[in-house]
Amino acid sequence: MDISVAAKRMTWGILVTSLVFIAAGVVYYRSYSAGPFAVGVLLMAALNIWKVVMLGRVVRRAADMDDKKDAKNYVRAQYLFRLLLTAVVLVIAATDYVPFVNLWGAVAGIFTLQIAAFSLKFFPMEDDEKTADP
Repeated sequence: MDISVAAKRMTWGILVTSLVFIAAGVVYYRSYSAGPFAVGVLLMAALNIWKVVMLGRVVRRAADMDDKKDAKNYVRAQYLFRLLLTAVVLVIAATDYVPFVNLWGAVAGIFTLQIAAFSLKFFPMEDDEKTADP
């Protein structure tokens, strides 16, 4: 599986952010209730990592398509699929079907993707450092 540099950086950003959220949850709960919170964060962080990998595949496949309309529809369908996956995880966390997943942990885990994407702006990648003017 070939993953771009940006996807690797986002994966690391998601992992670091989820660890920060878990540490904050341990400090906040100070009991065994931090466990379900951590599971919620980890579940959503794992989904976010999978969504980053899926997004890379979607972009490569859409770029290889000849018809622009088909590519646009493909990207839209994949976006809705990723959104549906996020909704499914949130519904699982909100209901009592899986009691060891905390809804607030899953909500905190949602933000790991956005924070990782935002952090790409502040930490230059290896390719950017080589092309930067002295």
